[in-house]
Amino acid sequence: MWGLQLKNPGELELKEFSFESPLRDDDVKIKLIYGGICGSDIGVYKGKIGHAKYPIRPGHELVGRIMDIGKNVNLEIGTKVVVTPNTFCGECENCLKGYRNICIYKESLGVNVDGIFSEEIIISSKYVLPIPEELEDKKAVLIEPFAVISHAFEKARITKNTTVAVIGCGTEGTLAIALATYLGAEVTAIDINQTKLEKVNAAFGINILLPHEVKNEKFDVVIEAAGVKQAVEQAVRIAKQGGSVILIGLTPEATLPIIEIVRNEITIHGSIIYNFPEDFYKCVTYLLNDDFEVSPIISNIYPLNEYKKAYIYAISGQCGKILLDFQGGSQ
Repeated sequence: MWGLQLKNPGELELKEFSFESPLRDDDVKIKLIYGGICGSDIGVYKGKIGHAKYPIRPGHELVGRIMDIGKNVNLEIGTKVVVTPNTFCGECENCLKGYRNICIYKESLGVNVDGIFSEEIIISSKYVLPIPEELEDKKAVLIEPFAVISHAFEKARITKNTTVAVIGCGTEGTLAIALATYLGAEVTAIDINQTKLEKVNAAFGINILLPHEVKNEKFDVVIEAAGVKQAVEQAVRIAKQGGSVILIGLTPEATLPIIEIVRNEITIHGSIIYNFPEDFYKCVTYLLNDDFEVSPIISNIYPLNEYKKAYIYAISGQCGKILLDFQGGSQ
Protein backbone atom coordinates (compact mmCIF):
# COMPACT_ATOMS: atom_id res chain seq x y z
CA MET A 1 0.00 0.00 0.00
CA TRP A 2 1.03 3.59 -0.54
CA GLY A 3 1.10 6.36 2.02
CA LEU A 4 2.89 9.49 3.13
CA GLN A 5 5.89 9.71 5.41
CA LEU A 6 7.28 12.86 6.99
CA LYS A 7 10.97 12.05 7.46
CA ASN A 8 11.76 15.39 9.10
CA PRO A 9 10.03 18.78 9.12
CA GLY A 10 9.43 19.76 5.50
CA GLU A 11 10.53 16.37 4.11
CA LEU A 12 7.32 14.70 2.98
CA GLU A 13 7.36 11.77 0.56
CA LEU A 14 5.06 9.14 -0.92
CA LYS A 15 6.30 5.63 -0.20
CA GLU A 16 5.16 2.03 -0.13
CA PHE A 17 4.34 0.48 3.25
CA SER A 18 3.53 -3.03 4.36
CA PHE A 19 1.92 -4.30 7.56
CA GLU A 20 4.58 -6.02 9.63
CA SER A 21 2.21 -8.08 11.78
CA PRO A 22 -1.31 -9.55 11.48
CA LEU A 23 -4.35 -7.97 13.10
CA ARG A 24 -4.64 -8.34 16.84
CA ASP A 25 -7.94 -9.65 18.23
CA ASP A 26 -9.41 -6.16 18.73
CA ASP A 27 -8.00 -4.52 15.59
CA VAL A 28 -9.71 -3.43 12.40
CA LYS A 29 -8.16 -2.74 9.01
CA ILE A 30 -9.66 0.29 7.28
CA LYS A 31 -9.46 1.26 3.62
CA LEU A 32 -9.47 5.03 3.40
CA ILE A 33 -11.86 7.08 1.30
CA TYR A 34 -10.86 10.63 2.27
CA GLY A 35 -8.38 12.15 4.69
CA GLY A 36 -8.41 15.79 5.78
CA ILE A 37 -5.33 17.96 6.24
CA CYS A 38 -5.58 19.72 9.60
CA GLY A 39 -3.78 22.69 11.12
CA SER A 40 -1.91 20.34 13.42
CA ASP A 41 -0.73 18.36 10.37
CA ILE A 42 0.73 21.60 9.06
CA GLY A 43 2.30 22.27 12.46
CA VAL A 44 4.01 18.86 12.41
CA TYR A 45 5.11 19.44 8.81
CA LYS A 46 6.68 22.77 9.78
CA GLY A 47 8.30 21.36 12.93
CA LYS A 48 6.29 23.65 15.21
CA ILE A 49 4.82 21.00 17.52
CA GLY A 50 7.34 20.24 20.23
CA HIS A 51 6.15 16.73 21.09
CA ALA A 52 6.00 15.55 17.46
CA LYS A 53 8.19 12.60 16.49
CA TYR A 54 9.94 11.89 13.18
CA PRO A 55 9.85 10.01 10.89
CA ILE A 56 6.09 9.73 11.07
CA ARG A 57 3.12 9.03 8.86
CA PRO A 58 0.98 12.19 9.10
CA GLY A 59 -2.77 12.65 9.22
CA HIS A 60 -5.63 11.97 11.61
CA GLU A 61 -8.94 12.90 9.94
CA LEU A 62 -10.54 10.15 7.87
CA VAL A 63 -13.59 8.40 6.56
CA GLY A 64 -13.17 4.86 5.31
CA ARG A 65 -14.54 1.33 5.24
CA ILE A 66 -13.62 -1.72 7.29
CA MET A 67 -11.90 -4.33 5.14
CA ASP A 68 -10.81 -6.82 7.83
CA ILE A 69 -11.44 -7.44 11.55
CA GLY A 70 -9.84 -9.21 14.48
CA LYS A 71 -11.70 -12.14 16.03
CA ASN A 72 -13.07 -10.10 18.97
CA VAL A 73 -14.37 -7.18 16.91
CA ASN A 74 -18.13 -6.74 16.75
CA LEU A 75 -18.19 -4.76 13.51
CA GLU A 76 -18.95 -5.90 9.97
CA ILE A 77 -16.60 -5.78 7.01
CA GLY A 78 -17.73 -3.03 4.65
CA THR A 79 -19.02 -0.73 7.41
CA LYS A 80 -18.34 2.97 6.86
CA VAL A 81 -16.38 4.41 9.78
CA VAL A 82 -14.46 7.30 11.24
CA VAL A 83 -11.86 7.15 14.01
CA THR A 84 -10.76 9.18 16.97
CA PRO A 85 -7.04 9.88 16.56
CA ASN A 86 -6.38 10.49 20.25
CA THR A 87 -5.83 7.46 22.44
CA PHE A 88 -7.08 7.12 26.00
CA CYS A 89 -6.21 4.51 28.60
CA GLY A 90 -9.54 4.46 30.48
CA GLU A 91 -7.71 3.93 33.75
CA CYS A 92 -5.85 7.12 34.70
CA GLU A 93 -7.28 9.75 37.04
CA ASN A 94 -8.57 11.93 34.22
CA CYS A 95 -10.16 9.08 32.27
CA LEU A 96 -11.93 7.82 35.40
CA LYS A 97 -13.40 11.30 35.88
CA GLY A 98 -14.76 11.24 32.33
CA TYR A 99 -12.03 13.47 30.88
CA ARG A 100 -10.71 11.06 28.26
CA ASN A 101 -9.76 14.06 26.12
CA ILE A 102 -7.00 14.85 28.60
CA CYS A 103 -5.88 11.30 29.35
CA ILE A 104 -2.50 11.42 31.06
CA TYR A 105 -1.16 8.82 28.60
CA LYS A 106 -2.79 10.21 25.44
CA GLU A 107 -1.02 9.75 22.13
CA SER A 108 -2.05 11.49 18.92
CA LEU A 109 -2.05 9.94 15.47
CA GLY A 110 0.14 11.84 13.05
CA VAL A 111 1.92 13.68 15.86
CA ASN A 112 3.74 11.25 18.14
CA VAL A 113 2.50 7.95 16.65
CA ASP A 114 1.94 7.06 12.99
CA GLY A 115 -1.16 8.62 11.49
CA ILE A 116 -3.63 7.72 8.78
CA PHE A 117 -2.41 9.15 5.46
CA SER A 118 -2.09 5.79 3.69
CA GLU A 119 -4.41 3.68 1.58
CA GLU A 120 -5.04 1.33 4.51
CA ILE A 121 -4.54 1.53 8.26
CA ILE A 122 -4.82 -0.84 11.22
CA ILE A 123 -6.23 0.53 14.47
CA SER A 124 -7.84 -0.76 17.66
CA SER A 125 -11.61 -1.05 17.33
CA LYS A 126 -12.05 0.97 20.55
CA TYR A 127 -11.18 4.07 18.51
CA VAL A 128 -13.51 3.28 15.58
CA LEU A 129 -17.06 4.60 15.14
CA PRO A 130 -19.47 3.19 12.55
CA ILE A 131 -21.46 5.92 10.82
CA PRO A 132 -24.67 5.91 8.74
CA GLU A 133 -24.38 5.04 5.07
CA GLU A 134 -26.55 8.04 4.19
CA LEU A 135 -23.98 10.46 5.60
CA GLU A 136 -22.06 11.78 2.60
CA ASP A 137 -18.34 10.94 2.65
CA LYS A 138 -17.30 14.59 2.27
CA LYS A 139 -19.33 15.45 5.36
CA ALA A 140 -18.22 12.40 7.31
CA VAL A 141 -14.54 13.35 7.07
CA LEU A 142 -15.46 16.53 8.99
CA ILE A 143 -16.73 14.64 12.03
CA GLU A 144 -13.41 14.67 13.89
CA PRO A 145 -12.63 18.40 13.49
CA PHE A 146 -16.30 19.25 14.05
CA ALA A 147 -16.23 17.30 17.34
CA VAL A 148 -13.71 19.89 18.60
CA ILE A 149 -16.38 22.56 18.13
CA SER A 150 -19.25 20.47 19.46
CA HIS A 151 -17.23 19.86 22.62
CA ALA A 152 -16.31 23.55 22.96
CA PHE A 153 -19.94 24.64 22.61
CA GLU A 154 -20.76 22.73 25.79
CA LYS A 155 -18.83 25.39 27.73
CA ALA A 156 -21.44 28.10 27.15
CA ARG A 157 -25.15 28.27 26.34
CA ILE A 158 -25.63 29.33 22.71
CA THR A 159 -29.22 29.62 21.54
CA LYS A 160 -31.40 31.88 19.42
CA ASN A 161 -30.27 35.53 19.61
CA THR A 162 -27.09 34.79 21.60
CA THR A 163 -24.45 37.19 20.29
CA VAL A 164 -21.38 35.20 19.27
CA ALA A 165 -18.04 36.37 17.92
CA VAL A 166 -15.76 33.85 16.25
CA ILE A 167 -12.16 35.01 15.91
CA GLY A 168 -10.37 33.09 13.15
CA CYS A 169 -11.98 31.68 10.01
CA GLY A 170 -9.94 28.55 9.45
CA THR A 171 -11.63 25.15 9.49
CA GLU A 172 -12.43 25.17 13.22
CA GLY A 173 -13.58 28.78 13.15
CA THR A 174 -15.81 28.16 10.15
CA LEU A 175 -17.30 25.07 11.81
CA ALA A 176 -18.01 27.22 14.87
CA ILE A 177 -19.70 29.80 12.65
CA ALA A 178 -21.77 27.06 10.99
CA LEU A 179 -22.94 25.60 14.31
CA ALA A 180 -23.63 28.95 15.99
CA THR A 181 -25.62 30.09 12.95
CA TYR A 182 -27.58 26.83 12.91
CA LEU A 183 -28.44 27.33 16.60
CA GLY A 184 -29.90 30.75 15.82
CA ALA A 185 -27.14 32.93 17.26
CA GLU A 186 -26.27 36.38 15.96
CA VAL A 187 -22.78 35.66 14.64
CA THR A 188 -19.89 37.97 13.85
CA ALA A 189 -16.69 36.62 12.27
CA ILE A 190 -13.38 38.36 12.89
CA ASP A 191 -10.25 37.62 10.87
CA ILE A 192 -7.23 39.40 9.42
CA ASN A 193 -7.95 37.83 6.01
CA GLN A 194 -10.59 39.75 4.07
CA THR A 195 -11.00 36.92 1.55
CA LYS A 196 -11.88 34.44 4.28
CA LEU A 197 -14.33 36.91 5.78
CA GLU A 198 -16.05 37.37 2.44
CA LYS A 199 -16.32 33.59 2.01
CA VAL A 200 -18.01 33.03 5.38
CA ASN A 201 -20.27 36.00 4.76
CA ALA A 202 -21.35 34.56 1.42
CA ALA A 203 -21.88 31.11 2.94
CA PHE A 204 -23.67 32.03 6.16
CA GLY A 205 -24.87 35.63 5.79
CA ILE A 206 -23.20 36.81 9.00
CA ASN A 207 -21.49 39.98 10.15
CA ILE A 208 -17.78 40.24 9.33
CA LEU A 209 -15.08 42.50 10.76
CA LEU A 210 -11.34 42.90 10.48
CA PRO A 211 -9.77 43.05 13.97
CA HIS A 212 -9.20 46.82 13.84
CA GLU A 213 -12.81 47.38 12.80
CA VAL A 214 -14.12 46.07 16.12
CA LYS A 215 -14.98 49.19 18.14
CA ASN A 216 -17.64 49.09 20.83
CA GLU A 217 -19.12 45.71 19.96
CA LYS A 218 -19.55 43.28 22.85
CA PHE A 219 -20.63 39.65 22.69
CA ASP A 220 -22.24 37.06 24.97
CA VAL A 221 -19.81 34.38 23.79
CA VAL A 222 -16.44 34.81 22.09
CA ILE A 223 -14.79 31.80 20.46
CA GLU A 224 -11.06 32.18 19.83
CA ALA A 225 -10.02 29.90 16.98
CA ALA A 226 -7.10 31.84 15.53
CA GLY A 227 -4.45 30.59 17.92
CA VAL A 228 -2.49 33.84 18.19
CA LYS A 229 -1.75 36.16 21.10
CA GLN A 230 -3.60 39.17 19.69
CA ALA A 231 -6.75 37.12 19.11
CA VAL A 232 -6.86 35.87 22.69
CA GLU A 233 -6.39 39.38 24.05
CA GLN A 234 -9.11 40.75 21.78
CA ALA A 235 -11.45 37.90 22.74
CA VAL A 236 -11.36 39.00 26.38
CA ARG A 237 -11.78 42.68 25.52
CA ILE A 238 -14.94 42.12 23.47
CA ALA A 239 -16.76 39.79 25.88
CA LYS A 240 -19.84 41.29 27.57
CA GLN A 241 -20.16 41.58 31.32
CA GLY A 242 -21.00 38.09 32.48
CA GLY A 243 -19.93 36.73 29.10
CA SER A 244 -17.84 33.72 28.18
CA VAL A 245 -14.62 33.29 26.23
CA ILE A 246 -13.90 29.84 24.79
CA LEU A 247 -10.29 29.25 23.79
CA ILE A 248 -9.67 26.49 21.25
CA GLY A 249 -6.61 27.99 19.54
CA LEU A 250 -3.23 26.87 20.87
CA THR A 251 -1.64 30.19 21.73
CA PRO A 252 1.56 29.82 23.77
CA GLU A 253 0.84 32.88 25.92
CA ALA A 254 -1.10 36.14 26.09
CA THR A 255 -1.41 39.19 28.34
CA LEU A 256 -4.87 39.45 29.90
CA PRO A 257 -6.52 42.32 31.83
CA ILE A 258 -7.24 40.42 35.02
CA ILE A 259 -8.97 43.33 36.75
CA GLU A 260 -11.47 43.60 33.88
CA ILE A 261 -12.03 39.84 33.85
CA VAL A 262 -12.78 39.92 37.59
CA ARG A 263 -14.94 43.06 37.63
CA ASN A 264 -16.96 41.97 34.60
CA GLU A 265 -17.29 38.34 35.72
CA ILE A 266 -15.97 37.05 32.42
CA THR A 267 -15.58 33.30 32.33
CA ILE A 268 -12.68 31.88 30.33
CA HIS A 269 -12.87 28.28 29.18
CA GLY A 270 -10.10 26.19 27.70
CA SER A 271 -11.37 23.44 25.42
CA ILE A 272 -9.22 20.70 23.94
CA ILE A 273 -10.39 18.11 21.40
CA TYR A 274 -13.48 16.10 22.53
CA ASN A 275 -14.76 13.04 24.32
CA PHE A 276 -15.17 9.97 22.14
CA PRO A 277 -17.67 8.73 21.11
CA GLU A 278 -20.17 11.17 22.67
CA ASP A 279 -19.07 14.28 20.78
CA PHE A 280 -18.79 12.31 17.53
CA TYR A 281 -22.40 11.12 17.85
CA LYS A 282 -23.58 14.73 18.24
CA CYS A 283 -21.72 15.72 15.09
CA VAL A 284 -23.25 12.86 13.10
CA THR A 285 -26.71 14.09 14.13
CA TYR A 286 -25.95 17.64 12.99
CA LEU A 287 -24.34 16.54 9.72
CA LEU A 288 -27.31 14.36 8.78
CA ASN A 289 -29.55 17.44 8.89
CA ASP A 290 -29.89 19.02 5.45
CA ASP A 291 -30.37 22.43 7.09
CA PHE A 292 -26.91 22.30 8.64
CA GLU A 293 -24.61 23.87 6.04
CA VAL A 294 -20.97 22.73 5.91
CA SER A 295 -20.27 22.44 2.18
CA PRO A 296 -18.34 25.78 2.07
CA ILE A 297 -15.79 24.36 4.51
CA ILE A 298 -14.13 22.03 1.96
CA SER A 299 -12.05 23.90 -0.60
CA ASN A 300 -10.33 21.24 -2.73
CA ILE A 301 -9.85 17.49 -3.05
CA TYR A 302 -6.57 16.05 -4.39
CA PRO A 303 -5.65 12.45 -5.22
CA LEU A 304 -2.96 10.98 -3.01
CA ASN A 305 -0.28 11.30 -5.69
CA GLU A 306 -0.84 15.07 -5.71
CA TYR A 307 -0.02 15.34 -2.01
CA LYS A 308 2.60 18.05 -2.61
CA LYS A 309 0.04 20.31 -4.25
CA ALA A 310 -2.44 19.55 -1.47
CA TYR A 311 0.04 20.49 1.26
CA ILE A 312 1.14 23.67 -0.54
CA TYR A 313 -2.45 24.81 -0.79
CA ALA A 314 -3.20 23.89 2.83
CA ILE A 315 -0.08 25.69 4.08
CA SER A 316 -1.02 28.84 2.15
CA GLY A 317 -3.71 29.70 4.68
CA GLN A 318 -5.88 31.01 1.87
CA CYS A 319 -8.29 28.08 1.76
CA GLY A 320 -10.66 25.95 3.75
CA LYS A 321 -10.32 22.24 4.38
CA ILE A 322 -8.15 20.30 1.92
CA LEU A 323 -8.93 16.61 1.43
CA LEU A 324 -6.78 13.80 0.09
CA ASP A 325 -8.63 11.21 -1.99
CA PHE A 326 -7.38 7.68 -1.34
CA GLN A 327 -9.76 5.91 -3.72
CA GLY A 328 -7.99 6.39 -7.04
CA GLY A 329 -4.62 4.80 -6.35
CA SER A 330 -1.26 6.49 -5.89
CA GLN A 331 0.35 6.14 -9.31
